Amino acid sequence: MNAAPPARRRNWLVWLPLGVVVIMALMFIWALRHGDDRLIRSHWIDKPLPAFDLPAAAADRPGLASRSFEDGQPRLINLFASWCIPCRVEAPTLAELQRRGVIVEGVAIRDRPEDLARFLDEFGNPYHAIGADERSQLALALGSSGVPETFLIDGRGMIREQIQGAITPDMVPDIMAKLERMR
Repeated sequence: MNAAPPARRRNWLVWLPLGVVVIMALMFIWALRHGDDRLIRSHWIDKPLPAFDLPAAAADRPGLASRSFEDGQPRLINLFASWCIPCRVEAPTLAELQRRGVIVEGVAIRDRPEDLARFLDEFGNPYHAIGADERSQLALALGSSGVPETFLIDGRGMIREQIQGAITPDMVPDIMAKLERMR
């Protein structure tokens, strides 16, 4: 009669690891669905771009320098990489912005020229200029949290907004309106 309770305890212990795995899976699914709504905001918002002068990353486009952002034209500066999957997703949207007259400047983060060339051939090249940030120095200076990341720059070279993650088609009207207000 005393042998029955230990068997029940053992049966329960056999299912304990499965219960832990199920609880962890449910927590993982919940985290994926709800995400982390805390953005890492750059400390450069409402400040001038830090000084930089990047060499050309693509053979058919010039490099990129901070002084080119002070010409009176609002624009985007898009940090991207050929190895970045979300960058591939946002490429058609950047092309659409460029078709609508937006100046899109690119910063290729830690990219090899041959990989970048293949990426631009496959997904298009909406960039007016592309600077090579081989050691992520500009990305770090801007307070970037990763690629893709885009900054809206007014015509005086002031950073006005930061977009973390891929730009999607539904964001185009809002971006266009914000750039228009920066004129």
